Order: sequence, then structure tokens, then C-alpha cells
Amino acid sequence: MRLTVNGREHLESGDGLSVAALVERLTEARRGVAVAVNGTVVPRSTWDDARLADGDAVEVLTAAQGG
Repeated sequence: MRLTVNGREHLESGDGLSVAALVERLTEARRGVAVAVNGTVVPRSTWDDARLADGDAVEVLTAAQGG
């Protein structure tokens, strides 16, 4: 399956990868993470059930402290 993740092409084997599984693969952060798929924010409470499809554009954002 071909995805665009944070503006870059990303290949995943198989279909129906969950948002939760993708986030797990991309970052060790478990807090302060937000995800949008095709421009729509995906609530954390639905990450396990939200499935990605070939061609989806995914933005994974992590909060950073600083000033």
C-alpha cells in the first residue's frame, strides 16, 4: 500500500493498516500526537478502528516543548 506520510512516499505491506499501527511504526511518542488523513483530523479514540487505504495522505504531528 502506498501512502504519503508527512509529504513523503511511504510503502506498507498489506491493506487495511490502522492509524494506530502506523503511528506506532513512525514514532515512539504516545502522548502529544495528532493525525490527519486526507485533511481530516482522526480522533485518538478512533485510531484502532480507522483504516488506511492505498493513496491516503497522512500527516502525523508530534508536540514539542520549547520556547
